[in-house]
Amino acid sequence: MIMIKGRKYMNSLKTFLSSLPHPTSFLEYGVYEASLNTIGQDCVFMVDAIEKDVIVATGNLSKQFQGNIIQEGPFTYAICDLTHENASVLRSLFPFTKAIPVLNKKRSFGLGDRLGIAGEGHLNIFKKYDAYPILAQQSIRELTLTHRTYEDVMDAASFAVYKAGYKDGFGADGDHLKKPEEIEYALGLGFTMITLDASDYIRNDVSHMDDEAVLKEALLSDYDQSHYLNQTFHVEGIPIHFDELSLKKTVLIYGKAIDYAVKIYQTYFINGKADANFEVSIDETATPTEPYQHYYVASELSRRGVKLDTMAPRFCGEFQKGVDYVGDIKQFDDELKVHVAIAKTFGYKLSIHSGSDKFSIFEIIGKHTEGHFHVKTAGTNWLEAMRVVSQKNPSLYRKIHAYALSMFNEAKKFYHVSTDIKRIPNLETLKDSELPSLFEHNDARQLIHITYGYILNVKNEVGAYMFKDELFKLWRVERKTYAEYLEKHIGKHLSLLYKGFKGE
Repeated sequence: MIMIKGRKYMNSLKTFLSSLPHPTSFLEYGVYEASLNTIGQDCVFMVDAIEKDVIVATGNLSKQFQGNIIQEGPFTYAICDLTHENASVLRSLFPFTKAIPVLNKKRSFGLGDRLGIAGEGHLNIFKKYDAYPILAQQSIRELTLTHRTYEDVMDAASFAVYKAGYKDGFGADGDHLKKPEEIEYALGLGFTMITLDASDYIRNDVSHMDDEAVLKEALLSDYDQSHYLNQTFHVEGIPIHFDELSLKKTVLIYGKAIDYAVKIYQTYFINGKADANFEVSIDETATPTEPYQHYYVASELSRRGVKLDTMAPRFCGEFQKGVDYVGDIKQFDDELKVHVAIAKTFGYKLSIHSGSDKFSIFEIIGKHTEGHFHVKTAGTNWLEAMRVVSQKNPSLYRKIHAYALSMFNEAKKFYHVSTDIKRIPNLETLKDSELPSLFEHNDARQLIHITYGYILNVKNEVGAYMFKDELFKLWRVERKTYAEYLEKHIGKHLSLLYKGFKGE
């Protein structure tokens, strides 16, 4: 049960209810206009209650939600918190708040929202593009570091689309899942995409073996010998050849990962068992996925009955967190053509992981995929939230930055980054007005990027959060600023991707 304090607020709400079904003003009463939906004579809408958003349900609908039911003359209504139980009711009443499979669409874009507050900014931009947003996208690592659950992630997405009146469809990705129980957890909650992280079954040690050791250790099956050995395949006119060394190296690196992907597909996806898309991620490798290796993995999965919606190879160069592409752009351009041709041949889209801020190659991706892509972002949304902090509360940001520096060595155990904290400007030399410029500095970006879990969860000696509560209060006050930052920043990603295939 909840109460919203303030006679003025309650009187405004009653005035708004009395104006239904044709209210003359929404903003005056704090109502999000796009959130107003009716079933029969009853209404459900969301309201800005200053410190938080709430759901208001009228008439018989008020009994379906958990909240404070109020009777005011002829009006019965409930004021309800944004809880998991109430999100479930919304999804049962309004199907557009439920995730759908979207990887079968031409374009899709993953939006890892680690805070659960980025929906407004994300939806503002996706109302302008025809790519489908995957609003609910988190990995188990992210859940662990933020102390959130998949219920939290899905609910935040449902509330966001309801508040925005967004009815074009969105996806939900159980990202980088490794274990069957993780997959079952996500599917059981209605997640519509599973990204299988097969890295535990990929042999990274092979890259350090000499050719003789590879040739000696790898055992080729009869099928490998008859179908691949010394054979050349053509994809979109591009030749892909397997000699003994390349084939044996591929089998050693990816053989067990292929077996595991087949097992997971047969358990959860075959014959439409799950109403969800299936992606296989092989990007967590010590070396880039050579085009011939990509071909072998795709061919073997197809031969063994796996219907992929997307695959994520590891591309040449480096896709580090929160910064632009590092590597030879011409090589990436040349190899991407082949990877795209392989994906087309086997009937799936390429998935671009760690896609945040890869501005120098987005046009190339858009061009070669001809607009058929899936791009994943995550940490850049957190960085935009912290950019807001640096601008709106410099004192708080300085404390957080100092703490992040103290935790950097611990945090980098979880991420591959090339950060050199010695290159980060000393904050004592920066004016408050200069702090936002840190988010144009690669080393500073990666420092804040990888320490998010520590920043959000550190507590003081009495057990209170050092930063988390103050951060969320600030983000609530500055939610419009955050939405504007996201709209601009994610919009830049999409603008360049679309320029690649539309030339605009």
